[in-house]
Amino acid sequence: MIADRIRKQLEFVYEIDKVKSIFRKTKLFDSSRYENDAEHSWTICIMAVLFREYANFDINLEKVIKMLLIHDIVEIYAGDTFLYSSERESAYQKEELSAKKIFGMLDNDQADEYYNLWVEFEERKTNEAKYAAVFDRIEPVLQNYKTKGITWAENEITKEMVYQKNKHIEEGSKELWEVFNEVLQECIREGYIK
Repeated sequence: MIADRIRKQLEFVYEIDKVKSIFRKTKLFDSSRYENDAEHSWTICIMAVLFREYANFDINLEKVIKMLLIHDIVEIYAGDTFLYSSERESAYQKEELSAKKIFGMLDNDQADEYYNLWVEFEERKTNEAKYAAVFDRIEPVLQNYKTKGITWAENEITKEMVYQKNKHIEEGSKELWEVFNEVLQECIREGYIK
């Protein structure tokens, strides 16, 4: 007989599989289609491991990976709110309710851990959250670079908007902030962004 805790964990796994059906506004690096949240989370986890040497400080990488794996799960119920949308400011309340609902499927110890990790990621105050945020923000910029600014053009995004929404990358990695700036300048030169 399956233990109650394992049953809850399995139900959680079945439910979070829905994240594969949440499509983002950015396309894959090869421009073939829009990326889903699961693909985004996987890519930024790989990036966090790969670029660890460029963190501004010591980090607990396991904690960073957990944050990156769960940070968009809340979109199963709250939906994806485009970073540059006017609704972005009010998205936190919907996502918080979603976080409580989805993590609440688990026993209290895991529910509390995942909810607290999600909040920590959103607040970007700890070293791990600052480092995790680097990849959540730089991946879409790199996607736009590789796709010649498709998402930016479709949504009339300007270089000032991109800079303002992503300037906290520097808090987590000065080296990757330099990469961001070089990529953005190349996008401007190539006409991928206004």
